[in-house]
Amino acid sequence: MRDSGHSLESIVDASLALLDDIGLPDLSMRRVAGALGIQPSALYWHVENKQTLLAAIADRIVEEAPAGGGVADVAWSLRSALLAHRDGAEVVVSTAALGLGSGALDRRIREACASAGSAEPTRDATVLSQFLLGHCYLVQQRMQAAAIGAFDAAPADVAAATEADFAAGLGALTRYGS
Repeated sequence: MRDSGHSLESIVDASLALLDDIGLPDLSMRRVAGALGIQPSALYWHVENKQTLLAAIADRIVEEAPAGGGVADVAWSLRSALLAHRDGAEVVVSTAALGLGSGALDRRIREACASAGSAEPTRDATVLSQFLLGHCYLVQQRMQAAAIGAFDAAPADVAAATEADFAAGLGALTRYGS
């Protein structure tokens, strides 16, 4: 088998573009290969399986969030990155649930918690990560429901309408979590 000439980076680029266009349920190795103009078997030079590819996509989504800042800054930038991609939260949630990927989301939040003086930065980061991922997953589900008329809002308005809830939840967790 010969190399396709593609890199993991170009495969993730194409996969993320497809994710944004068609969503996670329709994202397949065959579709990614088709978008790249290669045979599906050529993808396996770079990724072991679809879960490995999804982990690389999740890492890319998290990398899009600016690094650094306080706990709230980190949480808000990660929220923006997750919501910037169709099914972005679901990809990151499934990757985290299976212990795949680089763990960058948890690491960023843990570092912010430690810098803020948390007595238990790992525990606090776990709780904040779960809140962030759950919130973003719920928002994206509402956006998808709104797109088909099953939720009374415009899809573009859902994320903005839930900002106050995110701020309140983040405030409660950082105020009472210790």
